[in-house]
Amino acid sequence: MDSMQNRSFIELKDVSKIFPVASGQFRALKNVDLSICQGQLVAITGKSGSGKSTLLNIIAGIDKPTEGSVNINGIQVEKLSESELASWRGKNIGVVFQFFQLLPTLTIAENVMLPMDFCNTYPRQERKARAVSLLEQVNIAEQADKLPSALSGGQQQRVAIARALANDPSIIIADEPTGNLDSQTADSIFSLFKSLAQAGKTVIIVTHEKEFASTFETSFSIADGAVVNKPVTA
Repeated sequence: MDSMQNRSFIELKDVSKIFPVASGQFRALKNVDLSICQGQLVAITGKSGSGKSTLLNIIAGIDKPTEGSVNINGIQVEKLSESELASWRGKNIGVVFQFFQLLPTLTIAENVMLPMDFCNTYPRQERKARAVSLLEQVNIAEQADKLPSALSGGQQQRVAIARALANDPSIIIADEPTGNLDSQTADSIFSLFKSLAQAGKTVIIVTHEKEFASTFETSFSIADGAVVNKPVTA
């Protein structure tokens, strides 16, 4: 684990993102330099509109930088074609959303199987068993055959984390994953993310939850599209 954490795994250099707006251009990210090691649990903090979600989208390959480079485990992500990017993202990035984004007409197990279906990463006959195994990992396997509407918010977020793990990605990205959860449930979700990092996943979380600051190994703060502090390492 120590050897992994001494190696830069995600490297952003001079990254800017500019969006066209009615008045001209809006620079959502400004010359961002960022280095994250493999197996770290990282917080990205900042006020609403500061550029946090744009930064996550750049790291996840959901969006490309207008300027600068994004190197993830030796891959220059911004140079990939759209089809290459979709394939790379499906196998290497797991995303956890604030509002869970579970499909309401599919069972919990079927929701977890979806990324495997899209990327064809596991033989079809193995996918259900893998989904149940991942649900066991997040302590919710007994809900496998229920619909999302039958679950609490905290349970749905655990399902969303299991789904993010479906293709065994090296990076988990979560955008305000506890924003709609009570403090006790949020604590258990953060503990789950911590265990994933300890198992070797690189976990990057956008959060306003200051009480969980000690959970993170490294923290970056963003304001007006720029990193305004050096990483704070616990």
